[in-house]
Amino acid sequence: MKIIGENIHILSPRVKEAVGFVVEAWTKDDLSSAEKEALLSQSRQFFQELAVRQVEAGAWAVDLNVGPQKKHGHRLLPWLVETVQGVVDVPLSLDTTNLAAIEAACEVIKKQPIINSTSAEPERLEKVPLVAKKYGTKLIALTMKSEGIPVAADARVNIALEELIPRCEEVGLPLEDLLIDPLVLTVSGCQQYVPECIEAVRTLLVTGAGVQVGLSNVSNAVPNEMRPLINRVYCVMLMGAGLNTMIADPMDSKQNEFIRIVEQRNDSTATGRLLLALYDAVAAQEELSPDAVDFSDPEQVDIWKTVQILLNRVIYADSYLRV
Repeated sequence: MKIIGENIHILSPRVKEAVGFVVEAWTKDDLSSAEKEALLSQSRQFFQELAVRQVEAGAWAVDLNVGPQKKHGHRLLPWLVETVQGVVDVPLSLDTTNLAAIEAACEVIKKQPIINSTSAEPERLEKVPLVAKKYGTKLIALTMKSEGIPVAADARVNIALEELIPRCEEVGLPLEDLLIDPLVLTVSGCQQYVPECIEAVRTLLVTGAGVQVGLSNVSNAVPNEMRPLINRVYCVMLMGAGLNTMIADPMDSKQNEFIRIVEQRNDSTATGRLLLALYDAVAAQEELSPDAVDFSDPEQVDIWKTVQILLNRVIYADSYLRV
């Protein structure tokens, strides 16, 4: 599994604060040169340490999500690219809707970057693939149109087949540089989308394009203490459908252990055997049998209950593990 590290994200309070320090250093005229440099140095150290920690934990690439940054993005994203690539030698994902910022970042980046992202919305689909072709980047393409995200797997696949892939072929972007994202949505409020995304992954892999997802979206709006289990179990299910690239937290060691168990077919523990049974069931387009579960083992029961809400067999509630 290739993990694109998600931890440099503008929704993180510490990331937002560090970005704010950078902008403050550039824009506040009443600061001395020493004060400005101190702010920049503090933010630089924060971003570099966070990038290194992700790569040391196994990240294949690092996502740089700075938000739209309409006023300062063209300066901020190149600064962040140079800051991070100074300490890690992995691909960087440029995660913003600001195309001027992406182009500026592509001018200074060393390794082939990933643009995150286009969609089938007309303006995005017109402009973003051209930038990806111009700079030779990889491109994440979302199965979303102006009217929103369809529920059914087939409808998401059709967006890729009828709009995303043809547009990338039209501009000359190699299919191997395209990463289709069928869009993971939260089990809390969009539960019917969750199993459909698994089937969309399975079908999209047949196209020859790459497929990736944002794993932690499945647990958005879920209580924080419950999110890791949902993410980990869904990861195993998506792997069963063939997924091998995702934006996720590479520092979740238990998640990485689930991945290792599946990839190495490690059946040395009861939990490992259950995870392999889950993986094999999804791969065979079947449902996990209750016969694979030891219902006297609380960990296995929690995994079983999580599978049921992810398959939309049991309605999600924050109390689902206690029922």
